[in-house]
Amino acid sequence: MGASLPSIHNKYPIAMKRIAIFPGSFDPFTKGHQDIVMRSLGLFDEVVIAIGYNTAKQNRYFDIDFMVKKIEETFAKIPRVSVVVYNELTATLASKMKAKYLIRGLRNTTDFEYENSISQVNRHLNDELETVFLITSPELSSVNSTIIREVHRYGGDVQEFIPYEL
Repeated sequence: MGASLPSIHNKYPIAMKRIAIFPGSFDPFTKGHQDIVMRSLGLFDEVVIAIGYNTAKQNRYFDIDFMVKKIEETFAKIPRVSVVVYNELTATLASKMKAKYLIRGLRNTTDFEYENSISQVNRHLNDELETVFLITSPELSSVNSTIIREVHRYGGDVQEFIPYEL
């Protein structure tokens, strides 16, 4: 008889659906976020855009239902992408959705330091969860939700930074 497969193969069967969660506040969802999702589809069978929302904190700039609608419209022709709103630990959501991967976009080394710490905690909370870091495409590296909110708040045009009409 042949040798048995290493234990990692027994724990993660090849036929298992690769579900990844892309968590964030997405306030707003940007072309940078869209780029990360599209590139993730080359790695995963399904990508779930998970909008973290705490109902006790009403500090979003863009309404949560509006943002869900705009993200769903953006990916309407791509059934492997879905959107959920959640109010729990990301590691808990991943367990409930049977997702083994988190996707995070990195623009710079500051993002890495922050995301690495979160990744370590998520792995501690859910030892089957891997965080996959994707480097932001160079042409989108300056796009960030905070700047877009500020520009929009003061009447500036943000259309070139978002993949939907406001």
